[in-house]
Amino acid sequence: MRKSGILLHISSLPSQFGIGDFGESSYRFADFLFSSGQTLWQILPLNPTLNELGNSPYNSYSTFAGNKLFISPELLLKDGLLKDEDLSFDDNDKNRIDYRKVHDFKDKIISIAFERFKPDKEYEIFCYENSFWLDDFALFTALKRRFNGKVWSDWEDGLKWRNPDTLNYYRNELMREIDKEKFAQFIFYKQWRRLKKYCNDKGIQIIGDLPIYVSYNSSDVWMNPDIFKLDGNLKPISVAGVPPDYFSKTGQLWGNPVYNWHRLRERGYDWWIRRIGFYMREFDFIRIDHFRGFCGFWEIPYGEKTAVNGRWEEGPKNELFDRILLYYPNLPIIAEDLGVITPDVRELINYYGFLCMKVLVFAFSGDISKNPYIPHNHTENSVVYSGTHDTDTVLGWFRNAKEEERENLNYYVGYKVKKEFVNWVFIRLGMMSVSRYSIFPLQDIMNLDSSSRMNTPGTNEGNWCWRYNGDFDKKIAETLLKLTRIYRRI
Repeated sequence: MRKSGILLHISSLPSQFGIGDFGESSYRFADFLFSSGQTLWQILPLNPTLNELGNSPYNSYSTFAGNKLFISPELLLKDGLLKDEDLSFDDNDKNRIDYRKVHDFKDKIISIAFERFKPDKEYEIFCYENSFWLDDFALFTALKRRFNGKVWSDWEDGLKWRNPDTLNYYRNELMREIDKEKFAQFIFYKQWRRLKKYCNDKGIQIIGDLPIYVSYNSSDVWMNPDIFKLDGNLKPISVAGVPPDYFSKTGQLWGNPVYNWHRLRERGYDWWIRRIGFYMREFDFIRIDHFRGFCGFWEIPYGEKTAVNGRWEEGPKNELFDRILLYYPNLPIIAEDLGVITPDVRELINYYGFLCMKVLVFAFSGDISKNPYIPHNHTENSVVYSGTHDTDTVLGWFRNAKEEERENLNYYVGYKVKKEFVNWVFIRLGMMSVSRYSIFPLQDIMNLDSSSRMNTPGTNEGNWCWRYNGDFDKKIAETLLKLTRIYRRI
């Protein structure tokens, strides 16, 4: 079935507590999706973020844990775990997130709620079902706090090498802190699953986002050092990135440890199977970021200042997905395949029937007759986007576009496009595309400018902070509904 939807991360939802959460506004947005005929809600990774890592959801210290900042104080109040006086928060800027301020507030209310919480059967079941990641994640987080954020490989040897006696010692000493972390994850997933059920009951499916790599200073690497390329002292041998290209003369140095695919093969790819299974339980579709890394990945020696001196290494390709398919025969995968893509990546995507991505703000440069992102070159096994979290908004793109790009756009649609309705031009192009699904960031639905951009790759300041401070307009919902019906996406 053809579908359409909106890209909006949880953090960007309207809220009176400094950041979007699973509270009332998330349900109002779900109602807006329903009334506008949208059946897909795409979000960014839900994992914990850190101030020192720029609060990027793509650089988390756990691939399984949820971000405590998304816990709704309103819902904690309804559950009797908070009181009205606990909800006092001075929200000075409703357009931007002050992460330090929000972290302090959410830590405070979670501590209050934890003191009032009495473990029940639901909590015990959650802890049991998630023990494969939850126990060590809670310990890891408590240890990070105990050692003032020090990287796990600089902890004492007993912890660094995961000596059972040392682990048990700290589990006993930090029991209260560990229990609080487990409680926070229980509340996070309880609220998330309640929201997801509400959406699913309205026919709205959730597209989650899975970064291919994990952060070195994470519970994932600490728990599974053998599946990453680490040296005898558990430091990275090499790290991930992308080589120099048209956009960057020195490439991109991400710094994530690369996988030891040989060791993963020996383990039957168990960690990846468990990771995919977990995401399939929490989401209806999974977008995998940097999908090309499964075919070939750019490996850079640890300590390099740029990505220039890297080399291409071969990924697991079909072997990994053949193994995963034994457990999950119907993989609802959207493969992020933007940038320079080699034929083997296309073959892998097509072989399994995964969906690829087409981004309209890339469509109007060069020879548009051959541009793969222009609508007449789209394929059915794809998702068309007006833009993504890494691009400018459509209005921002239009204002900053080269003259050639604007002329190409005008010729393509047959009239001179004006900034006041450029978003609807792109929405129509996406809706009428042969692509199976069409997704539009909320910024483009509302025709917002570059100040509402979510992320600018290659920059370290001001990213991931945008908040939507407005209403979910009924007239816009009506217009979207009409277009969705015209182009048979409902």
